Amino acid sequence: MEMQMARRTPADENTDNNNKGSVWVLDQQLDQPMDEEAKRLRNMYTEKKHSTLMLLQLAFQSLGVVYGDLGTSPLYVFYNTFPDGIGDPEDLIGALSVIIYSLTLIPLLKYVFIVCRANDNGQGGTFALYSLLCRHAKIKAIPNQDQTDEALTTYSRSTFDEHSFTARTKRWLEGHALMQSTLLILVLVGSCMVIGDGILTPAISVGGINVGHSKISNEVVVLVAVVILALLFSMQHHGTDKVGWLFAPIVLLWFLVIGGIGMFNIWKYESSILKAFSPVYVYQFFKRGGKGGWTSLGGIMLSITGTEALFADLSHFPVSSIQIAFTLVVFPCLLLAYCGQAAYLMKNSNNVIGAFYHSIPDNIYWPVFIVATAAAVVASQATITATFSLIKQALALGCFPRVKVVHTSRKYRHQIYIPEINWIVMILCIVVTAGFKNQNQIGNASGTAVCIVMLVTTLLMILVMILVWRCHWILVLIFTGLSLVVEGTYFSAVLLKVNQGGWVPLVIAAAFFIIMYVWHYGTVKRFEIEMHSKVSMAWILGLGPSLGLVRVPGIGLVYTELASGVPLIFSHFITNLPAIHSVVVFVCVKYLPVWTVPEEERFLVKRIGPKNFHMFRCVARYGYKDDHKKDDDFEKKLFQSLFMFVRLECLMEASSDSDLSSVLDQQTKQSGDGLFCNSSNMLHSNVNQSIGSGDLIVPDDSPLHANNITYSIPASNQVGTDDEVEFLNNCRDAGVVHILGNTVIKARRESKFWKKIAIDYLYAFLRKICRENSVMFNVPHESLLNVGQVFYV
Repeated sequence: MEMQMARRTPADENTDNNNKGSVWVLDQQLDQPMDEEAKRLRNMYTEKKHSTLMLLQLAFQSLGVVYGDLGTSPLYVFYNTFPDGIGDPEDLIGALSVIIYSLTLIPLLKYVFIVCRANDNGQGGTFALYSLLCRHAKIKAIPNQDQTDEALTTYSRSTFDEHSFTARTKRWLEGHALMQSTLLILVLVGSCMVIGDGILTPAISVGGINVGHSKISNEVVVLVAVVILALLFSMQHHGTDKVGWLFAPIVLLWFLVIGGIGMFNIWKYESSILKAFSPVYVYQFFKRGGKGGWTSLGGIMLSITGTEALFADLSHFPVSSIQIAFTLVVFPCLLLAYCGQAAYLMKNSNNVIGAFYHSIPDNIYWPVFIVATAAAVVASQATITATFSLIKQALALGCFPRVKVVHTSRKYRHQIYIPEINWIVMILCIVVTAGFKNQNQIGNASGTAVCIVMLVTTLLMILVMILVWRCHWILVLIFTGLSLVVEGTYFSAVLLKVNQGGWVPLVIAAAFFIIMYVWHYGTVKRFEIEMHSKVSMAWILGLGPSLGLVRVPGIGLVYTELASGVPLIFSHFITNLPAIHSVVVFVCVKYLPVWTVPEEERFLVKRIGPKNFHMFRCVARYGYKDDHKKDDDFEKKLFQSLFMFVRLECLMEASSDSDLSSVLDQQTKQSGDGLFCNSSNMLHSNVNQSIGSGDLIVPDDSPLHANNITYSIPASNQVGTDDEVEFLNNCRDAGVVHILGNTVIKARRESKFWKKIAIDYLYAFLRKICRENSVMFNVPHESLLNVGQVFYV
């Protein structure tokens, strides 16, 4: 482990000179050299200053990435609410009151201050909620998990009273396979609806730029928007950090513009419109409007579109930055914008079509039009980044075919870019933008997608509040009641407009849902058949040290999805080939329902059979934020873990627990680093646990590496250790071969028709077009060996 001692450098002196203030006063009061406490206070002061500045920067960037969709809603809300015109001014006041309380209850209270707190270590979206639930109840979507994974520090599984409401809910959920399948389907539906809404966002935003206005034709607007959309998607490979800095000024200027115009219109036309803040007008709106007021909720629903992307985009920004940006900029500017438009329409009710542009003062029309056009196109960014996050999480949880994931920032590893998804979404966005001519139909389509996502989030949040937060059932009931009343009311309204454009997101989401569900279904079936057909240890032991074949120099890395047992593909390999390598390592790379797996806990090493067999298993574990492709030195880390396992195994055989503790404690004192002590204690615990099972977590940066510690081992055992390590090194120098299993599954002849379609056609097609395992594992082509097998399920 590379230790960093606290040394004073010229750079530190410069930092001190630039950060005087309270630290300088402290020195003057003491009139002596700065002691350790003063240094600690200085560091806390500097870190707090830097963290606050960083938080404000991220809040500024989040405007350009997260809030573009929500911020452009004033372009089209009132037109979609009153497509046939405003019959009574009281209806306008009632609609404004519903908008105000919708923005307050859904984006502000529910999402920003409640749902965002349910993030999985900063990761948002429906899959993040699902990961939280998977760690607190046995409803795992990934089949190859075991109890050793629950020992991870990031797993954070809590305990509770077996007689509590939480325990009863957990047992009920674990005891019903149908509920677990329904929960997975809900997660997939919610994620697919976010993607569907993201494809509709450019169409509705661009359509709202010039709807009903005569100064420029709609065809020209659409053509310009398509060109800008192509440029927008072409910029995504630069990363969220750069895109955020580029778009944030545009969106910030847009919010300030609509807020300023709203204040001007309130002052100029009708300041009494502010009485809409009274909830009495919400009741009067539904009482007066009847069925017409009910159906108009489909248009009002558009005022909160983009809220679902807010939660999914959490993986790109911290929760605090999202909250600061919304409460200080987005929320007040939106309220002013809607109130200003309503004030204008009170005096000009015939201009409901294109109300926003009609309400702009003539002398600033064109500058505002340019800003609105830019903001409307930038609005797509919120759902683009949300789509990337959801696909990455689905990929890690085995619910999406393998695609290339690019981490675009070294500073923020959660900011990603997925090329294949980027271009697919771009094509669909352009098709929808150019194809839709009726703005009202686009609004109906977007409202349907948004409402379904919110309902799914509410249902998942109920379980999170019970299983993760362990809230009292009364609080859960209050949250559920308020959320379902508001969202259920909106949902009943948008259902009436499914045939008027609301079917579009359903079709798009259905296509993505089929892809996700079929891939997950095929992955689970393939894993199950491999588990049932794995080779027993008795068969391996019966072969003897030579495994019944010639052992040639070199190391064979056999990649398998099994975290335990010997895969059938190994017996298939040695049955058809006359030789096997001197050292065999079964490598299992698997993802867990955690946001990340720390580097020091990544590898789990185990010996298979007696020592003279030279067979090992290495399980590499990743979270859905991690990227295996980033480990360019994966092979090097694997061998470091393997060598360390051999040394520690011999150390355990030669020394007692107390001897090992003294070695670890001595090295800890010499290092003087608290983090080192924690790592040593964790490693000591894992070594003790490995005595009976052979499992051992070996940190790749462990302090027990040979260059960091001298082992106190008897000479006879030291020789044995050196011999085996030298043997492994010689085999490594002789060559490393990566053996990948290519398991093909097919449906049996007697299988049902839908199963044949899913396995033989859809799943087979997805496997053919997705990225190969060799690419995902970063395996050199010249040392790759594919071994195929066909199984019938």
